[in-house]
Amino acid sequence: MAESESTQAQKIKVAIQGGAGAFHEIAARNYFAEDIDVVPCETFENITTLIANKEIDFGIMAIENTVAGSLIPNYVLLKESVVKIIGEEYLRIKQNLIALSGQKIEDLTEVHSHYMAIAQSRKFFKNYPDIKLVESVDTALSAQKIQEKKLVGKGAIASDLAAEMYGLEILAPGIETNKRNYTRFLILTHQENNNNNTQDISKASICFSLPNYQGRLSQVLSVLAFYDLDLTKIQSMPIVGKEFQYFFYVDLAFDKYEKYTQGLTAIKPLVVDLKILGEYKYSIETLENIHHQ
Repeated sequence: MAESESTQAQKIKVAIQGGAGAFHEIAARNYFAEDIDVVPCETFENITTLIANKEIDFGIMAIENTVAGSLIPNYVLLKESVVKIIGEEYLRIKQNLIALSGQKIEDLTEVHSHYMAIAQSRKFFKNYPDIKLVESVDTALSAQKIQEKKLVGKGAIASDLAAEMYGLEILAPGIETNKRNYTRFLILTHQENNNNNTQDISKASICFSLPNYQGRLSQVLSVLAFYDLDLTKIQSMPIVGKEFQYFFYVDLAFDKYEKYTQGLTAIKPLVVDLKILGEYKYSIETLENIHHQ
């Protein structure tokens, strides 16, 4: 017993949004490739709070999806908290219709899931007009509720892992309309922790605002291009209280860390409130595999 407790204590703690079996957990296990202690959280803000209080080792946060786009509130959390990005993970989102064992799709009167999972699978349910689609806070928690309360006639849209964890049967696999549905997740830790070796760093996430000068953004982008920094993502967010002024969140990929630091030095006189959100390894191989699928 003591040995088991010791093993448990040595596991790294990783906070996820959603219940056990959520896509966040799948992405976390893929990234760390080891036995981790998963800490479910209701919201992304809960994750950043746990990191700020150093109650967990890492957190994982969805930041963009190929179908739904960017998760805008999460950019604000990254800027305003003490978290640091140390990695990224790409995951194909496969939605399944699951229910208690022994049932058929025709037996279901309701299917519960997160609103995004329902939106991604709505075309499938056009063939079953008698099934009512009910929004819930999470895909995995919908599956858990069916298992715990033994809800006959109720189904959930959730992951393979959720079906396995809660002993539910997959009535229809892969019901998402778009089969090229991928989510990019960020791996987070406290800003004081776990500095990456610069030799392994090939991507960075930064944010900044701009003084109200004409052409300033194009100047910044030109400087970054001069230093061979590839913009893989740029996202603007309005600054509250400053009408039509914006914060910019930028992902930069590069081959040489020195070029990256030179580029940052060069844009500092051009921007305001420059913040490095994280420096990490670019998952370019995973991304290339996605493009070739």
